[in-house]
Amino acid sequence: MAEVEKQVMVFGMDESEPSFYALEWTLDHLFAPCAPNYPFKLVIVHAKPFPTHAIGLAGPGAGAAEVIPYIEADLKKTAARVAEKAKEICCSKSVTEVSVEIMEGDARNVLCDAVERHHASMLVVGSHGYGAIKRAVLGSVSDYCAHHAHCSVMIVKKPKHKH
Repeated sequence: MAEVEKQVMVFGMDESEPSFYALEWTLDHLFAPCAPNYPFKLVIVHAKPFPTHAIGLAGPGAGAAEVIPYIEADLKKTAARVAEKAKEICCSKSVTEVSVEIMEGDARNVLCDAVERHHASMLVVGSHGYGAIKRAVLGSVSDYCAHHAHCSVMIVKKPKHKH
């Protein structure tokens, strides 16, 4: 009997606590109950910003060109930490069929491109829980992906604890 190729799930990962919560939730609810016959091949994607975008937030300065290598090194370290922690979480949940990709660019575009490249049937992202004003100023990766990704999009929100 021929083995059926698994569907691909792209998971958008950043260095935030909501992102790590979303990964654990996803593994617990969509992978653990099916172990070891997961319904998806998991591709974790981290979008590393361009160093010039980080400088743009601080405004143009006379020494901007000199700091780019330091910013680039810091962004690479952050991406490596995110990838390592994501792999550790997957390993702790006994999910071994996973790949981690670090792509450079705006997270919204990187995730939608990853969906297309992998022919993903699902994209999962965490929610930072921004209010309307912060979302309008900063932009919402999950909102953008929900409207532009060519697959189902699941946004995992951390429940608010009642006092």
